Amino acid sequence: MTREEKSQVIEDLTAQLAGSPNIYLADISGLDAGSTSNLRRACFKANVSLKVVKNTLLAKAMENSDKDFGELPNVLKGNTSIMLSETGNAPAKVIKEFRKKSEKPLLKGAFIEEAIFVGDENLDALVSIKSKEEVIGDIIGLLQSPAKNVVSALKSGGGKLAGILKTLSEKEG
Repeated sequence: MTREEKSQVIEDLTAQLAGSPNIYLADISGLDAGSTSNLRRACFKANVSLKVVKNTLLAKAMENSDKDFGELPNVLKGNTSIMLSETGNAPAKVIKEFRKKSEKPLLKGAFIEEAIFVGDENLDALVSIKSKEEVIGDIIGLLQSPAKNVVSALKSGGGKLAGILKTLSEKEG
C-alpha cells in the first residue's frame, strides 16, 4: 500500500469515526469464510457496518479524530474489525447472537456516545443499553399513563353518575 493510499484510508476511517456515535472494536479472527459471511449478513440486517481494518491505520484515524477514545487505541492488537452503528446496542446484540454458534467475535472495546468500554466482559452491559428511541418510548409511555387513568376514571364515573341520577329520578316519579 502506497503512502497516498494509506493516507486516503486514514482520512476515510477518520470521517467514519466522526460520523458514527457508536463504534465497536471486535476480533473476528479464526472465523471461516462461511461464518464471516453469516456475520456480515447479520450486521447488514441490524444496520451495522462491519469492516476489517489495519490497527496502525485505525490508531492514526483515532488520533486525527475529534473524539476522545481513551484506552481504546491500546486494544488495537491482533485482528481488528470495526463495527459502526447509529443504535448503541445493535452491534452488541449481533455479537451476542452470533456467539450462540461460535466463540467469536470477541469484543475488544466500544465507544458509545462518549462512553468507553474496554474488554469482552462488557458485552452483556452493552446489550442492555437502550437506544434513544427506546428511551423516548419509555418516557412517552410513562407520561401517557396518568392521563389515561384520569380519562378512564372520568368515563366510568360519568356512567355511574348517570345511573344514580336515573335511579333517583325513577324513585321520585
